[in-house]
Amino acid sequence: MLERANIPAIAALRTRIAQLEGDGARCREVLPFGIPQLDRKLPGGGLALGCLHEVAGGGKGAVDGAAAACFVAGIAARTQGRVLWCVAQQDLFAPGLEQSGLPPDRVIHVEAGDDRSVLACMEEGLRHGGLGAVVADIARLPMTASRRLHLAAKVSGTLGIALRRWRRQSEAGDFGQPTAAMTRWRISALPSAPLPAPGVARPRWLIELVRARAGESLDIELEACDGSGHLGLPADMADGSAAAEDRRRSAAG
Repeated sequence: MLERANIPAIAALRTRIAQLEGDGARCREVLPFGIPQLDRKLPGGGLALGCLHEVAGGGKGAVDGAAAACFVAGIAARTQGRVLWCVAQQDLFAPGLEQSGLPPDRVIHVEAGDDRSVLACMEEGLRHGGLGAVVADIARLPMTASRRLHLAAKVSGTLGIALRRWRRQSEAGDFGQPTAAMTRWRISALPSAPLPAPGVARPRWLIELVRARAGESLDIELEACDGSGHLGLPADMADGSAAAEDRRRSAAG
């Protein structure tokens, strides 16, 4: 059966929607994940460059927040150039970012003090145009601010990622508010696959593409980013294992 994403009329409609929404030629440049099941849900077959994207953790607090940060690090690692990472306070775990492919010598850290200053630093970084990616670690993302960030990313062609991490549970509801982000993701940590011998297997994540402008939503279980920033397709998922799908749904809920 022909995939819906491969039907020419659907592809043409997505292109037209992108034009109507003001996304120019730069947004046609994409960064593929290398996972066909994921890439074909995204317009152009990958994560659009020159755009703003949102990533948040699932419902397990700091554990899922760390998974979301590593997911972002993996994306940033696969861009060209330095990465500007703006935070309100020093709570990033650099070895974790490096494990996801983003070494310390590629990261420019900015401690801005509060969300408003973080957003201002992110906008300046996006307008600079000489960076591979700009990441802002924030709790709230107002619509007006997201529009400014998306426009700045569009003009420079730089990838912008708003990493939504909350220090108070009351802030989590803000993730459901509308923004100008091109895509919205939610990342949750899952149990690793059992090994035949004692040891720690590669972490697994439930990756939810909650929203993709001119694209489709998706949830998929994948292995965490490796040292090159790439996600992995679990062996028991590659053949469409029903048992693996049952385990994922059970762990998620």
